[in-house]
Amino acid sequence: MTSTEQHRDSISRSCQRATTGALTLAMLFLSLLATIPRAQAQEHTRFILLYSFKGGRDGAAPIGGMVRDKLGNLYGTTAGNLCGNRYGTVFKLDPRGNQTVLHSFEGGADGEAPLNALIRDAAGNLYGTTYGGLGTVFEVDATGKYTVLYNFRGGADGWNPDGVLIRDSNGNLYGTTSNGGTNEYGTVFKLDSSSNKTTLYNFKGTDGVGPFAGLISDVTGNLYGTTGYGGAYGFGTVFKLDPSGNETVLYSFSGGSDGAAPITELIRDAIGNLYGTTSGGGAYGWGTIFKLDPSGNETVLYSFTGGQDGKFPYGALLWSEGNFYGTTSDGGAFGLGTVFKLDPSGNQTVLYSFKGAGDGALPYSGLIRDAAGNLYGTAAYGGVYGCGTVFRVTP
Repeated sequence: MTSTEQHRDSISRSCQRATTGALTLAMLFLSLLATIPRAQAQEHTRFILLYSFKGGRDGAAPIGGMVRDKLGNLYGTTAGNLCGNRYGTVFKLDPRGNQTVLHSFEGGADGEAPLNALIRDAAGNLYGTTYGGLGTVFEVDATGKYTVLYNFRGGADGWNPDGVLIRDSNGNLYGTTSNGGTNEYGTVFKLDSSSNKTTLYNFKGTDGVGPFAGLISDVTGNLYGTTGYGGAYGFGTVFKLDPSGNETVLYSFSGGSDGAAPITELIRDAIGNLYGTTSGGGAYGWGTIFKLDPSGNETVLYSFTGGQDGKFPYGALLWSEGNFYGTTSDGGAFGLGTVFKLDPSGNQTVLYSFKGAGDGALPYSGLIRDAAGNLYGTAAYGGVYGCGTVFRVTP
């Protein structure tokens, strides 16, 4: 099993262990099910397969999400270790479905297994991380030139950066490593425009273990994120890190009906509420969508039942015109994942259920949206060649 597969498999196993008690608890509350928002039947949705990865040179296993430019070009990564592609790629997909490989990873100091989405600056430069080995931070400039900005050294330096980067107005990059640091529980780091790296925080365990997701920031420079494990109950946390490096645990998941193992980026509204997903827990044990208010009060907006509504929401949420959009990596009508919508009343609609061979399977990442309301994403496996896909869904 590859390092990428081990990482995702360990999360799934942990979520299932963490939520066995929640499944039992749910049985005790069958009388309350009438008050829980139900998943609606799949509504009419137009699905378009934009690209099927062939493996080998063009890449395979697009686990991460994508970023889109104003011309409609999509940029993303493939993790490799599938279909003859060993180390992964950075790719561009134009509006006509023509794919260009911008970089093929070679392993070692060059990096391998990019697991997450890229970010793009105003000049068209792309930034991302590779997870494999000890991990890297890299740049692909607007001409297609690839540069490793930083190689993680392991140990106290941190290793395995797994989340999406963010970038400030001065060109500083911020991210997390899911392993390493002085306590070996992961770190928050900053990389300045000269590639000087600073560890901003080392997790201790009681405040979180394994920050698999990237960060978000507010206007005052506070950083917010999640850890997949650790905290008061061992099932993950939501945390805040201020500009002075002081960390505050905003919420510790109990592993029951409130959720377990948050492994994706948060989103934040104008009044400071945070929203995210847990990959396990909830009323049925298959994950949740949650809200955390500025006072630290958590509300479960939706608990996945594990059936046609999906299970294991590994991807980050997208907020658009009053609704949340996202994916589940499993479940749905065919057991291969879904694209869903959650309205402000907590009603979930399955927009699309993946079938596998023709359209893709196991969408691990979140979605992006264009001005017309079309949603774009990746499925890690399946498609015409079984090596993953890029798709568009029009609600």
